[in-house]
This record gives sequence, C-alpha cells and structure tokens, in this order.
Amino acid sequence: MTPSRRRLTALAAAAALALTGGTAAPARAEVPPDAPEQLRNGDFSAGTSPWFSYGTGDLGVTDGRLCTTVAGGLTNPWDAGIGQDAVPLIAGAEYELSFDISATPGAAVKAVLQLGSAPYTTYASVDATATATAQHVARTFTAPADNAGAQLIFQVGGSPEAQTFCLDNVSLRGGEAAPPYEPDTGPRVRVNQVGYLPGGPKNATVVTDAAEALPWQLRSAAGTVVADGTTTPRGVDPASGQRVQTVDFSAYRTPGTGYTLVVDGETSHPFDISGALYDRLRADSLQFFYAQRSGTPIDGDLIGAAYARPAGHLGVAPNQGDTDVPCQPGVCDYSLDVRGGWYDAGDHGKYVVNGGIATYQLLNAFERTRTAESAAGGPALGDATLRVPERGNTVPDILDEARWELEFLLRMQVPAGQPLAGMVHHKIHDRNWTGLPLAPQDDPQPRELHPPSTAATLNLAAVAAQCARLFAPYDAAFATRCGAAAKTAYAAAKAHPAVYASATDGTGGGAYDDTNVTDEFYWAAVELWLTTGASAYLTDLTASPLHTADVFATGGAFGWQSVAALGRLDLATVPNGLPAAERARIRASVTAAADRYLATVRDQAYGLPLPGGADAYVWGSNSNLVNNAIVLATAFDLSRDAKYRDGAVQSADYLLGRNALNMSYVTGWGEQHARNQHSRIFAHQLNPDLPNPPAGSLAGGPNAALQDPYAANLLAGCAPMFCYVDDINSYATNEMAINWNSALAWLASFLADQGDAAAVPAPTCAVTYTTHGSWPDGFTTQVTVKNTGNAAVNGWSLRWAFVGDQKVSGYWSAKVTQSGATVTAKNESWNARIAPGGTVTFGLNGSTSGGPNPNPNLITLNGTACTLS
Repeated sequence: MTPSRRRLTALAAAAALALTGGTAAPARAEVPPDAPEQLRNGDFSAGTSPWFSYGTGDLGVTDGRLCTTVAGGLTNPWDAGIGQDAVPLIAGAEYELSFDISATPGAAVKAVLQLGSAPYTTYASVDATATATAQHVARTFTAPADNAGAQLIFQVGGSPEAQTFCLDNVSLRGGEAAPPYEPDTGPRVRVNQVGYLPGGPKNATVVTDAAEALPWQLRSAAGTVVADGTTTPRGVDPASGQRVQTVDFSAYRTPGTGYTLVVDGETSHPFDISGALYDRLRADSLQFFYAQRSGTPIDGDLIGAAYARPAGHLGVAPNQGDTDVPCQPGVCDYSLDVRGGWYDAGDHGKYVVNGGIATYQLLNAFERTRTAESAAGGPALGDATLRVPERGNTVPDILDEARWELEFLLRMQVPAGQPLAGMVHHKIHDRNWTGLPLAPQDDPQPRELHPPSTAATLNLAAVAAQCARLFAPYDAAFATRCGAAAKTAYAAAKAHPAVYASATDGTGGGAYDDTNVTDEFYWAAVELWLTTGASAYLTDLTASPLHTADVFATGGAFGWQSVAALGRLDLATVPNGLPAAERARIRASVTAAADRYLATVRDQAYGLPLPGGADAYVWGSNSNLVNNAIVLATAFDLSRDAKYRDGAVQSADYLLGRNALNMSYVTGWGEQHARNQHSRIFAHQLNPDLPNPPAGSLAGGPNAALQDPYAANLLAGCAPMFCYVDDINSYATNEMAINWNSALAWLASFLADQGDAAAVPAPTCAVTYTTHGSWPDGFTTQVTVKNTGNAAVNGWSLRWAFVGDQKVSGYWSAKVTQSGATVTAKNESWNARIAPGGTVTFGLNGSTSGGPNPNPNLITLNGTACTLS
C-alpha cells in the first residue's frame, strides 16, 4: 500500500562511506558509445517518476529539470537526497555516470551508487560543486559487484544555507541491456494448488495453442484416471494475452489428496479435494496481524521462533518510540502516546484509514457469525482459536486481535481542550523513509504525528461504533469507551467536514489522501445507528445520496478510499429497525452487485470476479478481487442461493494458483507460492538471517501501472495478469498490507465455514419472534417455532444472536442459555417433539442498557435456518 522506497539513513550512509572511503573507482574504464542506458527518465520528460527524495521539499520539473528545495543547517550531506532505485549493475562491467547539476546559492553534492539496503555498500561515488550555473559532470567506473537493484543517490544535505537544487540529463550507460524477463510458469494446466471443496465448483484453465476442444483426465495420487471429459475453448484471454481453454470437473466429489489434472500432454500441480481445505488458512491469515503488531514483543512460542522479536517503537534505543510522539512542525503543540496497533504494510507506519478498514473486516468477520447460517454461531472464531497472547481470556480471539488496533486508533484522537478536539490524526510514521531490511526495534528515525483529517476521524467513528456493540457482551467498559469515542469523532467530523490529508505528505510514509469523504460519513452514520438506534444517525444515513446509489464498484467493491459499501453490507446483514421494504431493497442491492460479479466470473477464462482490462489490475488488485468475493459470500448468507457461494469459492482459485503465473499469492499455500513480499521485517531475500513473511500473508498482486522502478524495469509491456514479480524490491506488485490480509481472513473464514459445500437444505421450520414489551432497561419476548417439514422434530435447539448488550434474565417453556451475544433455547422434556405442522412456544425476559433491540435476522433450528415471520 505505501510506496515504501528505500531511503538512505544518516547512520547507514556514514557506515557506507567509511567502508569505501567515498571515492569513485579509477576513471580508466572505457564505455562504448552504444552502451545501454540503465536509468529511467533521466531527462525528466516524463515528470518526476521514478525519482524520489527524502529530507527535501517536493520534487517538481521546472524548465525540463528536476528541482527541489533543501533546508539549510542539515548536519550531514546524506540527510537529504534525490534518488532512483532498481539500477542494475554487473560486476566487472564498465559504466559512465553523467549529469547536469545546479544549486542556488551553491553547495557541494555527492552522487553515490550503492547497495540500496544495509550495509549500504558504495559501488562508486562522484563529488561535485553545484553553482547557480548548471555544470555537466561525467565519470567512468568499473562495477565491483553484481546488483540488479542498486540505488543512485544525490546527497544534497549539509549546507548551512537553504538551497534550490536542479538535476538534468542524468545518465548511467554501460553493462548490458536487461534480457526479457520470462517468469517460470510451470505446467500449462492451472489449478487451485490447495484444492477444491467436494460439493463446490472445480475449474481449471489450460494454456494451449489448440483451437479445438481437448480431452482431460483427473488422476488420483496413484495415477488412476477417476474422471475425464473435454475442455471448453475460450480463445485469447485479454487479461493474460494467452490462448486458453477451461476445464470443469465439478461433478467429481470424492475427497482425496494428491489429485492432478492432465490436459494437452501437461500435468497440473497436485491438489486435494476436501471439506477442511481452508480451516488452517483462516488461522494463518489472522495470525498475520499478530506478526504485524507494534509495541509488544512477538512470542516465538506462539508464532514460531524465526518470527520472535523485541517490542518495536517503545522508546528503547535506537527507537525514539511511539509513547510520546510530537506532531510535525506547525501541526500541534502536544505529544500523544500512540503505541500499539499494527504496522500497516512493508514499512513501519501506522495509518488510521487503512487500519480502519482492516479492523472493520476483522470485526465484521466475527459479526458474520451472528447472522450467517454456515458460521454455526462462531465457535471457529471463539476464544483459544488463534495463537495470540490473549487466548484463554473468554473473549473471542479475533476480537482480541482487533482490539490491538482499536486501542491504537483511540489513542490517535485529538484530546479535549485542543484545537480540533475529537478529530483523529491521519497517520504516524518515521520522519524519513528507512531502508530494507529493518526490524522495528532497530528503527532509529524520529516518529511524527501528521495532521488530523475528516476521513481518519470518520474511520474511528465507524469502527469504534462496531466495537461498542460487539464488545458489549465481553467487556462493557471497553464497549462504553468505544461508543463515547465514536460519538465524539462523528460530531467532530460534522464540525470539520472538509479537512483532507495532503497528497504531497508522502515522505517517510504513504499519503493516503482522500478528498471525497461522503462515503466515510455514510459508513460512520450507519455503524452509529446500528449500535445506538439514535434517530440523528438514521436521518444522516438516509439523507446521504449513497443510501440509494449503486455503491459496489466493478473493479473493487470497496477499499480504504471507498467505504460506502461497508455501510450497505452492514445494513443488509446486521439486525436493525429499518422498514421491511427498505431492508428488502438494501438486500436486493447486494445480490444485484453479486450477480454482476458472477457474470464477470463466467466471462473470465481464469474464473475471477475482476474484468480483464489493465484498469482492473491496480495496486492491491488481489484485495479488490477478494472484496468482490466478499460481496458474493454475503449474497449467499442473505439468500442461501448456492450460486453466490460457488462464485466466492471459485474466486479463491485465482489467488491459490489458477492464474497466468501459475502461482499462489498466499505465502505458504500451494505448490508454487509467493515468498518475497516487500517488507522491512520479513526480508529473508536481503538478509538470510531474517524469515520470509509468515504463512497466510497475501501479496498485492498484478499491477499494470508498474509503479515501482524494479517492476517497471523488469515487466515493461506486460499483459495485466503478468504485471507481478515475487521480489522484495517490487513494492507496487508484491507488498503486504493489513487491509489486504483482513480481506483474505474474512474470505478464508467464509470458505472454512462451507465445509463440503453440500446442497443448501430447504427450510423445514418457521419462527415468529415477537417482543411484546420493552422498557428502558429490559424487554419480554415470545418465540413460536413451527415444524414446516414432513418429519417430526424430536429434540430441538434454537439459536440466535442479540445485536449488543442484551442479556437473558429469565425464561419459560425452554432451557435458555447465553454465551456472548448468542442465545440458545433447548426443549424441556415435555415439549421436545414437534409434529409436522405443529408448534412450540416459549418466552424470555431480557435486560439491556437501552440500545436497539431488533428482531434477529437468523434463527436456526438444530443448525438449519428457519423462515422468519
């Protein structure tokens, strides 16, 4: 998510110069005139990309030159710099580095070609004195080492006076032209390398020049042919540029391991058919968040010894810590304790708008267990289901993990008595970019709070409102704290509705700018109304144009910058008091969006819910795909129509190997999977002493814009689905991020809940749930169950969930228990049998703090959903 380019820190620069003496190689190398150019956009005719800077003002192009300002008084030359990453060098090859440089009023400059990560070894350096008149500088050298991703830095700090620096005609000629990159795509038969659910869809894609249908065979691990058929030709797939055919072997349902699919003389990677495929993926994808925790030691006994580390950013040297963080100069005159939370992505920054949607998805995955039949009331997400320090505390572990981020988000709120009180700081991160690899506890950069924003404030309002209703049965004090913060934040946002994060505030961390917050207002109003029932929030949400708009985008149903769909999904699934016709309209909008995604799945030869054009393959395309699959899954939960479940299940095939690259984008999952995601913490590719990312982390995925220089150099001209490289240097295609993994965790939990994906049973019961009386702190409810099936029910257990803090205080004609928000009513000995057409009635009294008490959306009889009336 954050374009975390590697920046030179003062300490690393000093070490590098000490190592090499800061001198260029002897100028005896001879570079032929036709030597290939190794830099991109050295004449700045294409703007500033892929050049970056640190410790300077914004980069800009003036009169065809790249120019920036640098404050005077910086201690060292390397305290400010202009650079380009992914510069290829070949050991023993001859190069010429040349450039035009000017500075006003004038200063010393050093150009350094170096290793772009610790220990920042210098390969060559050139000293120059820049004056107001542009000077041309050229030096030749012989590269002392191979490096496909070296870094060129112009060190422009250290002058006592403020300077304006300009560069032009920057060139590095020599070496060899990069050979065309050809990824190893393995067998031409592309399958979900993890496997398929017995009753679910089973599809594969075959890359072939054949125009006619081809025979296929499904073989067991022993090589026995267990099914066969013929393929369906699909022509040229626009997303991959490949001629392909598809295989549908859904009719084969026998569980087993080590199956392979044979087509056109090629044998696929092996895969399983099992109803338990995704149980561990649910745990792995959620475990990712513990690995990303800030401000706490990571326990190797919980996550594996390779991942153990001391707490980061608690003020233990060399950290300057997150316990007393000041604002950027001119932003505020106070400091905040903003420890905790999750590191956002490959860097050490923490961003409220990205943390907001990630927290929402974890909370929503848990809330789904209250409203989705296949979730079975949520035991798979209960206490002691994850390897987190809080396991065993009677709180569901997924809520414990979400709380780690919630506590951080609450700390980002502007204190009472300060200007913009109640607003929320947009982000906190290092003052300057740091290099790879860098463990959190070793980060020496000062940390800074960035200005509050309306978007961040509304993110807190939304997720804190979720927190208030979901934590109410487990920790009333924390729920109350969340509720108060949500109301305060919403009021502050309404008072300051257009405070936007700056698009240029991208030094040391991503900008995360957003100048349209109508969707954040809608989402926050929805969550506050669902939690409180207050009419003011209902007025705001129904007045929003988004309430009746189509909020589900084709390329990605929602994301951190587009959150209206989150409110729509919760209005459709969380019990509430909207009129029946309005609830039906909202639910229909979800299934209508799901129908569009299903049409896309059918249209794409690789069977994914993303269109085939380059504009669908953007930064984080895999998360967009998963979010579309979440809409499909939600449509299934609402409708019980298996076509939506099948669409969500099939969407996972692409992530796990059924794609043009024939690789799984989830670490540790599949025969050929991503291993080198862009991360300072999990940087094994750069330092063998460090681990790869933990199993269950999702790579960003193909990005046709190629917004990092490594990918741009390697993949120029790629077909959209091929615009990905599993290399730590490619932050635009291969970074990890909390909001990508939250989407994966939500989907993995849904997939694990489907078991064998058997046929959905028709309802054989009907329930009338009637609250006959309510008062400020209590209510009386009567429930009637009717057997609408053809066989008698002998022994019954009815289950539903409350929305907030309601508690059963008394009952009759049934044995009623409650765990968290989930209520279970079981028969008495005398009313255990319900004959066909017969009914049973029981009742209960409950207490509440005065929040909404709507009828439940889901009531199950012996695990199967009943019709509600």
